[in-house]
Amino acid sequence: MAIVTTEASLLRLLQLSSVSLPVGGYAFSQSMEYAIDQGWVKNKADVLDWTGLQIQQSVARVDLPVLRLCMDAAQQENTARLLELNDLALACRETKELRLNDTAMGEALSRLMRSLEIDTPFERSEDISFVALFAIAAHHWQMGFDLAALGFTWSWLENQIAAATKLVPLGQTQAQELLGELQGDIHQAIALSLTVKEDRIGAGLPTIAIASAQHETQYSRLFRS
Repeated sequence: MAIVTTEASLLRLLQLSSVSLPVGGYAFSQSMEYAIDQGWVKNKADVLDWTGLQIQQSVARVDLPVLRLCMDAAQQENTARLLELNDLALACRETKELRLNDTAMGEALSRLMRSLEIDTPFERSEDISFVALFAIAAHHWQMGFDLAALGFTWSWLENQIAAATKLVPLGQTQAQELLGELQGDIHQAIALSLTVKEDRIGAGLPTIAIASAQHETQYSRLFRS
């Protein structure tokens, strides 16, 4: 997938998708911690399957279509549409923890955007999806959807592999191998997301949802989800 961009927007993408962005993505395993505790994910191959499935069946079918629609709404300055899409994103989170993952990162990004003087249509007290705010920031910094989607998915993947590195555990070399092997899945997910119409946005990964729900009462844990 060829992505044409300016140097300025590329630098902003690197900032927005960096693991050093203070939004706390590193604190969430998105149910992987429970899966590892139960022995469902035991090695590098299992991590590849676990994350690859989520990229194709969740990120590509929920987050990226919402990202695209939010960027369109931001371009049109359609506040009502942004609020509606924020609600849609949150409604797609199947458990309390997965919703917390989204809104906690959203709250942190909202604070950062206020510091950077990037306007959003949301009240400080309401739940805000990280993906909706990511879209607003991406539009503000004049990124195209393909570029923003690449950064968003890479950031998600990097956090997942970092969690797996600590929990499985994996070595740093295996982690880098996984990031390389899953890059093709990112491009496929972005292409797939372009075909997902609004009334088809949604994911059905019951094992992920069950693991997330069970993680809430896991006896010992390192991650918030």
